[in-house]
Amino acid sequence: MKRPFRFSTDDVKVETKTPLFKGFFKMVRYQFQHRLFEGGWTPILSREVFERGHAVAVLLYDPREEAFVMIEQFRIGAMATSDCPWLLEVVAGIIEPGEDAREVCYRETVEETGLTLQHLTPALTYLSSPGGTTERLHVFVGCVDASQAGGVHGLDHEGEDILVHVIPEPEIRDWLDGGKIDNAATLIAVQWFLLNKQKVLDDWGQ
Repeated sequence: MKRPFRFSTDDVKVETKTPLFKGFFKMVRYQFQHRLFEGGWTPILSREVFERGHAVAVLLYDPREEAFVMIEQFRIGAMATSDCPWLLEVVAGIIEPGEDAREVCYRETVEETGLTLQHLTPALTYLSSPGGTTERLHVFVGCVDASQAGGVHGLDHEGEDILVHVIPEPEIRDWLDGGKIDNAATLIAVQWFLLNKQKVLDDWGQ
């Protein structure tokens, strides 16, 4: 398929890249120019960019029970706009340097739910918020045994306190319609699965 875009990274000039802060995440200031659709170049622009690395998100599904395994945990960023900053989410984790995305899926599933993936199918990748961060999310769907799911999990040294839920598929649909799921990775993963369910089940030999 032919790309619909006129430009590429060759049409951007990065003048400077200045570190501003480095903690759990880091902030960098870019000064750059890019080509204009009507010809020529922009003046030098300055933007602060949040660099948090890249991550995986894994939607866990049990085809026998027709149920999802999801996690609930506190998110400080939700406090500004949510009555309840404990969110229902998919398993997720940062891809460390040298790690393969699939390896992270297996590791994070054990750490956050205590479950072992039986199958793993790639879904899609997307940029979480490219106007302000470099982060790319790699979304997968994983097959698990929901009968073994439950309890509280997570790593103490990372401050994790994660409650595991088993949610029947019809209930997830109702929660989507009712706006009870309102974080991007979970919304995107569930909607992709509902559109591509048979493809995933075929991949798992179901």
